[in-house]
Amino acid sequence: MAEAILNKMPWAGSNEHPERLLTREWLVTNGLGGYASGSIAGVATRRYHGLLIAALPTPIGRTVMLSHCGEWVRLPDRRTIRLAGDERPERPYELPEILTEFRLEMGLPVWTYHVGDAVVEKRIVLPYGQNTVHLNYRMNGGNHGVRLILRPRLHFRGHENPVEESYDDPCRLHVLSNRFEVHSETNPQLPPLRMTLLGRDAQLVLEGGNFEEFFYRVEAARGYAARGRVWTPGRFRAELNPGEECTLVASTESWDTIHALTPQQARVAEHARREKLIERADPAARDGRAAELVLAADQFIIAPFSRQADAARALAEGDQARTVIAGYHWFTDWGRDTMISLEGLTLATGRHAEAGYILRTFLHYVKDGLIPNMFPEGQNEGLYHTADATLWFFHAMDRYVQATGDRLTLRHAIPTFCSIIEHHLRGTRFNIGVDQRDGLLRQGAEGYQLTWMDAKVEGWVVTPRRGKAVELNALFYNALRLMERWLREEGQEPHAQQMAQHAQRVYESFNQRFWNPQTGCLYDVVDGEGGDDAAIRPNQVFAIGLPHPVLDPQRWRSVLDVAQRLLVTPVGLRSLAPGHPDYKPNYDGDLRARDAAYHQGTVWGWLAGPFADAWLKVHPEDFRGIEHLIDGFAAHLGEACIGSISEIFDAEPPFTPRGCVAQAWSVAEVLRILVKCRHARERQQQRSPQQQPAADTEAAASSWSAAAVHA
Repeated sequence: MAEAILNKMPWAGSNEHPERLLTREWLVTNGLGGYASGSIAGVATRRYHGLLIAALPTPIGRTVMLSHCGEWVRLPDRRTIRLAGDERPERPYELPEILTEFRLEMGLPVWTYHVGDAVVEKRIVLPYGQNTVHLNYRMNGGNHGVRLILRPRLHFRGHENPVEESYDDPCRLHVLSNRFEVHSETNPQLPPLRMTLLGRDAQLVLEGGNFEEFFYRVEAARGYAARGRVWTPGRFRAELNPGEECTLVASTESWDTIHALTPQQARVAEHARREKLIERADPAARDGRAAELVLAADQFIIAPFSRQADAARALAEGDQARTVIAGYHWFTDWGRDTMISLEGLTLATGRHAEAGYILRTFLHYVKDGLIPNMFPEGQNEGLYHTADATLWFFHAMDRYVQATGDRLTLRHAIPTFCSIIEHHLRGTRFNIGVDQRDGLLRQGAEGYQLTWMDAKVEGWVVTPRRGKAVELNALFYNALRLMERWLREEGQEPHAQQMAQHAQRVYESFNQRFWNPQTGCLYDVVDGEGGDDAAIRPNQVFAIGLPHPVLDPQRWRSVLDVAQRLLVTPVGLRSLAPGHPDYKPNYDGDLRARDAAYHQGTVWGWLAGPFADAWLKVHPEDFRGIEHLIDGFAAHLGEACIGSISEIFDAEPPFTPRGCVAQAWSVAEVLRILVKCRHARERQQQRSPQQQPAADTEAAASSWSAAAVHA
């Protein structure tokens, strides 16, 4: 099993291009929303890079504590060799000549350096449930020892704050034996950063504290401040002989917590925890790429440590608070992303109890028939400006109940769900409500972006989609049909009949209003501000792929043919078809340029899941075709954030990954479809030859394969 979930990146030193080390990143999380992340080179290229970004209680939020660390080894002949690079404004990045491999081992990063005749391996571990990081160095082989020199660089700031944030006052350093505490002079709310180096002859050489300035190249490329100062108290050093190891520990926890486990015990415990994640996952997700994605999925499921009221309320009810981080590095927990991701992150991975925790946590936040769109960093109250997140809540509950049979949670939720439907029928915030003339769901308020296509910059809503959006009505119909079934199963037949009547009206109006015979597919929005919007977007596939499809089956194949021809790529679906006047092939430049392209052609990885669902409705035996779509992500697991899936990609080859380097719904949907296809393959293999798919279905698979390769 361990070999199946290794992700290796060999490195040939000067024969390699340095961009590979600077553009590929690693990520380790702690189950609280905190994390450590950086480039493989060891250079902090983003404001979000750091060895310890701690998840601190509201109103502080996630905070950079230990930014990065200079690393050197000194040989017996007094030569000093750098392990990891850095980048100063006046000095470009230099390749580390001694790096020979980077890999993920059970999802955890490992660097291998050849130092003379010996090998030094570096590992990074975040003990689960703690704001603690272990930087472990071990020397394997060799005929002589080396001195390890580490220079910790600190910058106490919110992880979203600019790197240029004022940091002029030195920190206070308290020393007790081999324990060091660094206190912020400018922000007394922050806990101290506690550090210790555990190893032979370990000590901290104090240098009076000084500032160093570094250059953050990704911030520069994105149009943000790119020069920032960090503070260092001095340098740690320890002797490292063959077979020995030492560990730098940095933490905001108490000393008792820090020393509860030795570094070796913490590493063994974390490996065991990750092995259990694989063992309890769906049997189809226990090896290969699927197992790697199970470990990636773990990064997004967190206890919302910063919102302590959630934890207190959940414990009082015999529950545990859980939520989903939408993406790293800058997203918090978002209602829409949580509900879309729930099946892949928790049900495909066998984390059924946590799925229940998540759903019950969000039930507490329903207000005026809506769940929060997001929880801003360091705040307890959510923002409710979303028209679709609440409708995805019904879908997530359905998937959960189908997988677990947990009728108790469903019964607890039904009154809230009935209230949600009533609010939508009467109308609620942001003009979200049913048009009484045709039963379709409309939405839209000036200055708000209410669907998942939610780019907004400087007051400009890029894709407002105000009116009756295609996916909102597909989701609303699905929710009504689910409510009809649930109410009938609970013996509430009159209410079930009411839901059926509303659903039937939506079905009839949808098929009358959304079909566009000129394009052979669906309008994206009808009754919009400019009339009916014929832009070809991926939103229409939800009208087929949801459990209760609202589109007439006779039109399914035509819609899918259009989507396959114009939208499908090897890494998801374009958000707008080429040829449209607003189509943008690349997502780059400053914030305004990026947001202008965010949903105007940019490829979204998560949309591979809904398209696969729709495709299998039309071609139920063509799991091979869908596997070709998923195969497009295989190479991507070795780029951007190693072992995870990015948020978005450029709309044209080579489909460069962009946006968040690790996105919850991208990982969740690819994993979900991968598991679904494996189960379909197993069922097909168990059938008799007479039950095997017909030749025309095999031809469809071949057609799909060719189209996917062409895209």
